[in-house]
Amino acid sequence: MEFNIITIFPDFFDSFKKESLLKRAQEKKLLSINVYNLRDFSDGKHKVVDEKPFGGGLGMVMKVEPVYKAVKAIKKKKTRVILFTPRGKKFTQKIASEYAKYDQLIFICGRYEGVDERIAKYVADEELSIGDYVLMGGEVPAMAVIETVSRLIPGVIGKQEFLKERISKIKGRGGNAFVEYPQYTRPEVFNPKKGSSWKVPKVLMSGDHKAIAEWKKKRGKVIGK
Repeated sequence: MEFNIITIFPDFFDSFKKESLLKRAQEKKLLSINVYNLRDFSDGKHKVVDEKPFGGGLGMVMKVEPVYKAVKAIKKKKTRVILFTPRGKKFTQKIASEYAKYDQLIFICGRYEGVDERIAKYVADEELSIGDYVLMGGEVPAMAVIETVSRLIPGVIGKQEFLKERISKIKGRGGNAFVEYPQYTRPEVFNPKKGSSWKVPKVLMSGDHKAIAEWKKKRGKVIGK
């Protein structure tokens, strides 16, 4: 799996690529994270990637030409090109499962007041949002999608049992939904202050696997409906 990020702030991803499970996954050749500076695909001495919007308005709009050139240079077969925008469809666990089937994902990270509409219309395969709020750019959404999709790639988070335990058995979900339930660890009792006692549910200390499984089932929340 290749994750390819087109951005005007490539340094944004330096630490992200070099920490924890993503670092190990790259070392094991399970995935690659490639960051491309959009300015490298812009003509002219000053490498301009934005201009004032036609029709007036505040701010600057990212130009279509550099983005088109970048995608054209990077794109391979079995690729999905994603433009991050607040008006895009909501990212879900189900979408993450669909993305995991591709060989390559290309993320276009907008900035300023947005991007030329022709990028959405002709260059990207789809517009994606990670929530009902407006960020300063597409870099944080790109990181969120990479983490979500990466953990579905065999070997990235270790034993596949870690994933199988959380896969929803709800009929019709096709393995796209995950179950998130409360977790506890030592100490069994925590006393943050006098008169206060935070305890682990007794069922988790019982050793009764059937009862524990039922407890998790009742308290679990399905993610990716």
